[in-house]
Amino acid sequence: MANQQLSETFLERLKKRENSAFDELVDCYAGRCYGYFYRLCGNAEQSEEFVSELFVKLVEKIDTFDGGSFDKWLFTVASNLFRDHLRRQYRYKRLLDEAADYQRSQIDESADQSSHEAISDRLQWALEKLDTDTAELLMLRYYSQVSFKDLAEMRNEPIGTTLSKVHRGLKKLRFLLEDFR
Repeated sequence: MANQQLSETFLERLKKRENSAFDELVDCYAGRCYGYFYRLCGNAEQSEEFVSELFVKLVEKIDTFDGGSFDKWLFTVASNLFRDHLRRQYRYKRLLDEAADYQRSQIDESADQSSHEAISDRLQWALEKLDTDTAELLMLRYYSQVSFKDLAEMRNEPIGTTLSKVHRGLKKLRFLLEDFR
């Protein structure tokens, strides 16, 4: 079902609030959604809460799905959910900076940490240093595999603008990761 158009039958089952349809939806999308939220917030427990809240919102808002790309609609709802969270958290930026400092110190202090974990931590740190909009755009594109076309539509901007923003975001990310090599 992922990355495909939803069948009319499945959509009707969701609109009728059938538990089995909801279970199928969760089975299909929970992993990608968890990964998306985890990369944005860096916290497993909070990511699970976001995923739970997202699926509640999807059920509540299923009638607003217009039959286009389900991935686009789902990640638009997910993005809005995360943005709403940011608006409520006036201390968000300060906490991210503290977390990034902690992660940097962990990488420096832990000589026996595997290179995979170190790279993952450094990538998380670098993403947190980017502005929220850029980090979200890169996460949607490269972690959640949302197409450039869907990203542009989600953001109500020309595809060229989206491509430019992703390119600039990747350049910033490379710059932040440059001394890590």
